[in-house]
Amino acid sequence: MTERLSALFSLEDEVVVLTGGYGLIGSVLANGLAELGARVAVIEPKQDDARMRTLFGGAENIAVFAADVTKRAQLERALTDIRARWGAPTGLVANAALDSAPDAPAEENGPFETYPEASWDRVMELNAKGVFLCAQVFGAAMAEAGRGSIVNVGSIYGVVSPDQSLYEYRRKDGETFYKPVAYAASKSALYNFTRYLAAYWGPKNVRANIVTFAGVFNDQDPRFLEAYAKKIPLRRPGLERLANMAAPEDYLGAVAFLLSPASSYMTGAELRVDGGFTAI
Repeated sequence: MTERLSALFSLEDEVVVLTGGYGLIGSVLANGLAELGARVAVIEPKQDDARMRTLFGGAENIAVFAADVTKRAQLERALTDIRARWGAPTGLVANAALDSAPDAPAEENGPFETYPEASWDRVMELNAKGVFLCAQVFGAAMAEAGRGSIVNVGSIYGVVSPDQSLYEYRRKDGETFYKPVAYAASKSALYNFTRYLAAYWGPKNVRANIVTFAGVFNDQDPRFLEAYAKKIPLRRPGLERLANMAAPEDYLGAVAFLLSPASSYMTGAELRVDGGFTAI
């Protein structure tokens, strides 16, 4: 690769704030962005040294800053600490999100008509309000510095409605199971929020884009995997073990691209990485 092209995709010396860095996707993003030269400030509610060593080893350019993304004052303290350690942030990856787990209480995964109000509030607070507050705090710091890139993490279920047929096997087993509403609604909100940020901070040379991710393989029920595989037109030799789902590494390239100079004229856009799930 020529020096010019190498610089185009480089994250050398960038300071990237990443929320949800302890998660399956987040930990891969943190390690990958660090390998590309970024200094990665992971935002998590608690600083867990043992978990950090397990996920990130002794990486000198990855650090955890304890903050709840739904608490503005905690995010502001984290910003102060990041500035003291590495300088002003130049990137934000809003990755932290909450969904109802497959083994959540029956009322959370039951019919829409009885979906708990408390569950709606909890998911919306993290997935929507948390992204809003992170953009306010870290995005404002980028606007003040005159450059930056915000990458919001969306979902196929923020673009299309959840396909309830994927969970038919559970209903055949006697469960009253439906993919809940709050996750889809919260992720959907991020698309126009991203466009708002792009228009608002464009004059400050701060870009805002959103990536759309599909499902990630995590040893799901074989019956779910069989149904899901039928929704994905892309076939990749040698990865049959993933049942046609994504590996966390599949999302690193898109995020790195949106943070890098290679996407410097790209803002207010959606980059979809879903194996073709929404194409059919």
